[in-house]
Amino acid sequence: MASHEPTRQRTIETAEALPSRSTWLAAGTTAGLTWAAFFPLDWGFVAWIAPVPILLLVRQSLRPSHLYRALYTCSFLGFLASLQWMRLGDNWMIPAWICLSLYLAAYLPVQVAACRVAHHRLRVPLGVIVPAAFVAGEYARAHLLTGLAWYFLGHSQHRFVELIQISDLVGAYGVTAIVMLVATAITVSVPTAWLARLAITEQSMTPAHLPSAATSRAGWMSGPGPRTTMAAIVLVALAVSYGIWRRGQVTFEPGPRVALIQGNFTSSLKHDPEAYSNIYQVHRRLTGLAVRQQPDLVVWPETMFRYPLLEVADGLDDEQLRNVAPGIPPEEWRKGEVQTLLQDLAAEAGAGLVVGLERIHADKSHMQVFNSAVLIHPESGITSDYDKMHRVPFGEYIPLSDTLPWLHKLTPFPAHFGITRGSSASIFRHGHWRMAPLICFEDTVPHLVRGIVSSAASQQRAPDVLVNLTNDGWFHGSSELDQHLVTAAFRAIECRTPMVRAVNTGISAIIDGDGVIRTPETFVDGDAEIAIETAKFDPSLDDQQREERIRHIEMHRRQGLVDPMTGRWRRQLNAVLVDNVPLDPRQSLYVKTGDLFSLICTLATLATLISPLLSRKTRGQTEGQTEGQTGVRA
Repeated sequence: MASHEPTRQRTIETAEALPSRSTWLAAGTTAGLTWAAFFPLDWGFVAWIAPVPILLLVRQSLRPSHLYRALYTCSFLGFLASLQWMRLGDNWMIPAWICLSLYLAAYLPVQVAACRVAHHRLRVPLGVIVPAAFVAGEYARAHLLTGLAWYFLGHSQHRFVELIQISDLVGAYGVTAIVMLVATAITVSVPTAWLARLAITEQSMTPAHLPSAATSRAGWMSGPGPRTTMAAIVLVALAVSYGIWRRGQVTFEPGPRVALIQGNFTSSLKHDPEAYSNIYQVHRRLTGLAVRQQPDLVVWPETMFRYPLLEVADGLDDEQLRNVAPGIPPEEWRKGEVQTLLQDLAAEAGAGLVVGLERIHADKSHMQVFNSAVLIHPESGITSDYDKMHRVPFGEYIPLSDTLPWLHKLTPFPAHFGITRGSSASIFRHGHWRMAPLICFEDTVPHLVRGIVSSAASQQRAPDVLVNLTNDGWFHGSSELDQHLVTAAFRAIECRTPMVRAVNTGISAIIDGDGVIRTPETFVDGDAEIAIETAKFDPSLDDQQREERIRHIEMHRRQGLVDPMTGRWRRQLNAVLVDNVPLDPRQSLYVKTGDLFSLICTLATLATLISPLLSRKTRGQTEGQTEGQTGVRA
């Protein structure tokens, strides 16, 4: 026993010598680089090295001091920076922004803990457990507490189109797995001598204890470095090769000609009824500009038709309506003015019309409010509707409000605030085409979109196009608009189904089945058109002033979806985008098999996390049996 005391003492001294500043520096570097990989910087290339600093902490056998405290704190600050756009909608969103960041920050320490347990106790190679644990974390984030499938590491690679095509096999989770494998290969390839000099290894810091260069090279060659590096190289090559082959398989056929109407109206928790008329008139004028391009379908953004659609169940009398909807006069339910207005609007356009609005339905027992999309035909009026299924917590409903009704007192909302969750998906049929509507953040939820496409395919035929109606006016032109767009693009790849997005304030887009945001055939600067029309009929201008005003507007007319000066997508403008939807005949394995890959990663990670508890219990039982046997002998 005495011979082991010096070794134990050196280990204790070494552990105490590991400076906490190295742990905080590693965690902070990873958080900063991860933030830079997404918008507004969009430096996707740094995602490949962003995890390396914390993986170096995973690699060493001694747990660094302050490890989980540093990981949680820096992760919180990273999410706080990434999600800062949440605060822009209203001051009441600031607590939600902070609380969501606090929640999301908990994932990184758990992922690192799983990696350390698997690697140092269960002897699982880092090249296996690290990709699995980080995929598991993203899968959990996409499902727990209604799910937030944002800022997946794979999303940072949206510009590397060939690489991300594997999303139709295993979802965007597969891209994350490859990025994490490459980061792991870099981690295990760092020589131990470098780690010692950086003070992030259990090696003694004195030069006498540093391994020589020859020893480091020999150790690396005999360790996991070459295997992990080779696996990373092979998988990246296979993924890119698959992407090249998959993209070369198809020539997109032109589908329905779609006009996307993009208004420019910022939003707040407090809606101004006085603005409803102006919102309607601007969208109507933009629709008139779109009609010149002879579209088959015109799409308005989410809730940009501000007048509610009132629907009443058959057989309700006025007294029953007063009981279930005391705030709405019974005669309002009978008028049908909104239905007539929508049909007239579709008739003016001479095309099918998809509009986002608030749908209120009353039956004998209660009144329900839905965030809906409706399809209107010029001849027959409203033919289909879809009610949003994936609601935003505190934005569209108060969690647990049914069981804890007092929760609304902690929010700016009234007691009966919120919309009712839609019960099922819908498929809109217009002409020969089938369309699956999605509302707001639903286009960021992989399993939801995949389920809609899979269900439609099993019943009749998969949808030809995904139609997303979004109101991003809450976020005032921030990086949320860019991140929302590229996240939605992964849904198009996963389902091999093109997507069109009509977004209030932008970024509206047409996305093909490869996840490419296409340049529309026609881009109309609605602000310029409206300004020219206003100038033509401005009585305060004489003919010369009118010509000069129009010439000035024409000189500054915006051309195209992308600003050539910045290379960024345009936002916060009235606009119209028109093009034919590129139909995609390819099938998707992800649609058929779902999240099998990510589920396996999640189960493996959970098993790793509970393994110490099981081993502790087994060890306790063994020790108890040993003590019992000793007692018998005594």
